[in-house]
Amino acid sequence: MSFRALLHLLGHALWPGLLARLAWPRTFWRAWLTLVLANLVDLDHLLADPIYDPGRCSIGHHPLHTLPAIAVYALLVLPRPTRVLAVGLLLHMLWDQIDCWWMRVC
Repeated sequence: MSFRALLHLLGHALWPGLLARLAWPRTFWRAWLTLVLANLVDLDHLLADPIYDPGRCSIGHHPLHTLPAIAVYALLVLPRPTRVLAVGLLLHMLWDQIDCWWMRVC
């Protein structure tokens, strides 16, 4: 596994932890778990062939990683009951986009 891939996977757990600690300190564990569970959005990778391609940018390729889907996640920030999950989905998309940029420069 490449350093970039390892860092990417770790980021999907560590960034939610940092965000949960800063934004929801009183409900840290529940917020962190919800943010981490947002990573289930990657189940759409099962629709791709191959399922995992270290050189493929997820953004725009997988159905739940498209701009219309990301727009829905942004709207889901508005209602309080879906806010933490929506933030987790948006954080996931941001981290995936950063990975896409990193692929281009490395």
